[in-house]
Amino acid sequence: MISLAGIAPDASLLCDAQWHMTVTPSGVWPDPSAMPPLATDRAADWIPAVVPGTAAAALEAAGRFSRNAPTPLHDSDVWYRCRIEPDAAGPHVLACAGLATICEAWLDGAPILVSNSMYAGQEIRLDIDGPAELVFCFRALQPHLSRKGPRARWRTRLVSEPGLRLVRTTLLGHMPGWCPNVHAAGPWREMALVPAARIAVEDLRIESSLTGDGTGRLSVSFRPGPGFTARLAEGTAAIACAGWDAPLEEAGEGRLAADLLLPGIEAWWPHTHGTPHLHDVGLVLGEARIHLARTGFRRIEVDHGADGKGFGLLVNGVPVFCRGAVWTSADIVSLPGDRSAYEPWIRLARDANMNMLRIGGTMAPETPAFFELCDEAGILVWQDLPFANFDYPVSDPDFAAVVEAETEELLARAMASPSLAVVCGGSEMHQQGAMMGLPETRWRTPLTEEILPRATARMRPDVPYVANSPSGGAMPFSPNEGIAHYYGVGAYRRPLEDARRANVRFAAECLAFSNVPEAGCLPDAENAPCHHPDWKRGVPRDRDVGWDFEDVRDHYVRELYGTDPLDLRYGDPASYLDHGRAAVAEVMEATFAEWRRAGSSCRGALVWTFQDLMPGAGWGVVASDGVPKSAWHALRRAFAPLRVSVTDEGTNGLDIHIINDGPNPRRLRVELACLRDGALPVAGGARDFEIGAHGAERFAATELIGAFFDTTHAFRFGPASHDCVHVALSDPETGARLGEAFHFPLGRAKAARGARVEASVSKAEDGSWELHLTSDRVAQSLAIEDPNFLPRDNWFHLAPGAVRTVTLVPRDPGTDAVPQGSVRALGGSPVPYSAA
Repeated sequence: MISLAGIAPDASLLCDAQWHMTVTPSGVWPDPSAMPPLATDRAADWIPAVVPGTAAAALEAAGRFSRNAPTPLHDSDVWYRCRIEPDAAGPHVLACAGLATICEAWLDGAPILVSNSMYAGQEIRLDIDGPAELVFCFRALQPHLSRKGPRARWRTRLVSEPGLRLVRTTLLGHMPGWCPNVHAAGPWREMALVPAARIAVEDLRIESSLTGDGTGRLSVSFRPGPGFTARLAEGTAAIACAGWDAPLEEAGEGRLAADLLLPGIEAWWPHTHGTPHLHDVGLVLGEARIHLARTGFRRIEVDHGADGKGFGLLVNGVPVFCRGAVWTSADIVSLPGDRSAYEPWIRLARDANMNMLRIGGTMAPETPAFFELCDEAGILVWQDLPFANFDYPVSDPDFAAVVEAETEELLARAMASPSLAVVCGGSEMHQQGAMMGLPETRWRTPLTEEILPRATARMRPDVPYVANSPSGGAMPFSPNEGIAHYYGVGAYRRPLEDARRANVRFAAECLAFSNVPEAGCLPDAENAPCHHPDWKRGVPRDRDVGWDFEDVRDHYVRELYGTDPLDLRYGDPASYLDHGRAAVAEVMEATFAEWRRAGSSCRGALVWTFQDLMPGAGWGVVASDGVPKSAWHALRRAFAPLRVSVTDEGTNGLDIHIINDGPNPRRLRVELACLRDGALPVAGGARDFEIGAHGAERFAATELIGAFFDTTHAFRFGPASHDCVHVALSDPETGARLGEAFHFPLGRAKAARGARVEASVSKAEDGSWELHLTSDRVAQSLAIEDPNFLPRDNWFHLAPGAVRTVTLVPRDPGTDAVPQGSVRALGGSPVPYSAA
């Protein structure tokens, strides 16, 4: 695999190429000789296209495709063509990082490549002696889906086309109820055509690690290309990093290599636990320096716990509670891979205090730019290899060879990324086979047990490999051992206490709900869209079941608020949606309070999913337009590195948990107040304490009160004296509020007392806008709405006796608008605010 290191982007003959694309019936043109010239009248069906990109994106840009009602593409051929104008004749290299999916290519009518995997790269050596036309045809996938292969030992209802197990392409667009039927076709990943003489580095390998004493180890090797030899005349060659360098030496098989030891190197950490330090790796040729990569030095180990049945990660020897979500795609139509497409989403993940994103086996692998942004943000990446649910035909040696090669290529693209933390052999293959009643010997296949771990060990020996997600336990889907897809709280409608009862060890997926977008993001919001067919199109569901994930959300509305969602939807649709938003936020915070507490069996959990693939109430905690939902705000609080939470321990009372994931000890104050009618303190207490770096503390509420008090109303010695417990965490020196937690011993409905909320707006010293909120009593699930601004926090409870300040961020950074919106408690009337 060539490296583009040291090659200017404009050196590629394709950097300014004018691409055109058309869609034809399957097989109508066997090769480019059947195509009409672009200059003829018959060329009207050719439209401009962007490469890298997809046919769906090109058609959408031309007004010929709707993501809300997508046109099938897998029954048609898709053609791309462009003219190239080389500066000089001679050898060139065509490098294609991804072609979706069954692809042929020609240069001036001569065939140059055939590809049958969306994930496998292609490198073709070409002699180009003048202007030429480059043509790609992405053949209709449908004929390949109907072909017979080795008999499957189990089947899945996840996808609409069983033949997809035989074809190396994404399941996106083929999962009814999960995502729109947008088919991936086209040159979806980076493509370059460069003069061979410009290539300095081929088959680059970079390995970085951190020893127990804090020494960084860096190994770099590559095969020198023609460009290296030409530059070597300028002087000696060396690898440099962090102020250290080592000369390149012959390493056999035509390779050069260098190894560096970097004592005291600044280590890379997840952002929740430290600073994600990165260091440039360069190739020094005399006076010139070629940038090869940025890398970080860290050590990742798996901790299986005292009983050997758990799963958790140690980063640089420190246990890390991994929390985040399952990534879907930056855009389902274009499947982009550039920094500008990823950056807003990665920023939202970091702002939500997520420290891990999982790329699931049902999705599509992302580009090096994704990993580079996660490196910079300090976000760990769990990479499922692109396999899911099927019994793949690894008995076919050609298939096995293809998947092993594509796995090595996929991991090579992220070879320098410290963010890559787990490589997994795919999603729910073990589970699917086990749930069909097959013995373990049938669903443990050479794919996940031999082929994929072998490729992973070759390319990323520093990264733990997991055979499948879920896996472990008496059944691979049992949450009390190994890795789980936990939907006890959620799809299976278990009570919130099940999060502890299930003894979850690590949830690679969990807490899937139909998450309602904010009011301004709803389709046809003024006409109560609930249950309209357009609304239901955006509500996810599993195939061939009699319920959807809106029913799951409604169940928890009923459980938490004692109200019938059907009655709300009939009589007050806006309140129905608000209760749904509030319920999901409450479930998220309560579940993670359980899982993050000291003594919990759980070492990590990833919510299903991070972003929606289409408008509507999808699984995503962020809407498809990038606006956070109530679940995102709840997770931001639940995932905070410095976090206070409470758990109801029955007759043991109320436990207060404080987590400090950061690298420094903290001096803190915790205060507790038991409130009658959400306002009058009837018991309380406070304590100053110190918590260590990466530490946790637990206090019984009675320790702060100094005497027995039935904080959870478990003993029931007469009527309850309070309906809310408020716990606040603060800095004892400045008084700054650092976190809050609430407990409603009689339930949320009985604590709703018609709070009187007041709101005002001011400008902070840095020029940002701030919203100041007060209440005469506890106000539940406050929602802030502003047509021109987004709140940094939302869907939170507001305690009496203090001002809560929320930063307002412009939706459009260039706007001259001032805040003018409203805030409302759950079930309350909107309270307007305005800076005008």
